[in-house]
Amino acid sequence: MTTTLAVDCGGTGIKASVLDEVGTMRAKQVRVPTPYPLSTERFLATIADLAAQLPHADRATVGVPGMIRHGVVVVTPHYVTESGPRSRPLPELVEQWHGFDAQTALSERLGVPALVLNDAEVHGAGVVTGVGLELVLTLGTGLGCALFDGLRLAPHLELSQAPVRWGLSYDTYIGDKERKRLGPAFWSRRVRRVVEALRPVFVWDRLYLGGGNARVITPEVLASLGDDVVVVPNSAGIVGGVRAWELQR
Repeated sequence: MTTTLAVDCGGTGIKASVLDEVGTMRAKQVRVPTPYPLSTERFLATIADLAAQLPHADRATVGVPGMIRHGVVVVTPHYVTESGPRSRPLPELVEQWHGFDAQTALSERLGVPALVLNDAEVHGAGVVTGVGLELVLTLGTGLGCALFDGLRLAPHLELSQAPVRWGLSYDTYIGDKERKRLGPAFWSRRVRRVVEALRPVFVWDRLYLGGGNARVITPEVLASLGDDVVVVPNSAGIVGGVRAWELQR
């Protein structure tokens, strides 16, 4: 039986568990606050520390926020900052993270094959059915995005950085900071505006809303989004760690 260490790296927390071949957790999930400032070495050490608290796994899947191509970090929005999301970027961290081969580094540190994807892509791997065009949006610190066509994972798009209104990016427009400022009702209406704006762009067969804040969407707004929009549990960010190995690009 092949076991997988699944790690979900967020802007405020990093969590991990070990899964069996069907995606069942074989150990209680462990979590730590994301440490800042977060150098690439501190990132590797944090994941290694979490892995040491869990049973041995045969391979590892790690979801990281930002633009990840073939396991290499092109840009990550939170991990280059001084003290976390919305704080000042540090030039030395921007340079350090750009071009960081996280997949190779993690494989060497953990001593097992590793797969590093954008965190929304791993989340999506845990929920997509393989029928038609499926879009996954994760609502957390910011906005994550992953697109699948018949289980084929499309090249990643950093939709979160696109402008939406009043000079705000999607990341800030419906991010966690605005949710706390606006409250559930007003923030949920913003989510509805985003869904309505993106519908003619992607023309999806199904849209999945995940991430820690998807559960905050009010029932009234959720009912208005249509039958092709589904809220999925945040645990998909861990559970998708097994199925991610089966995805085709």
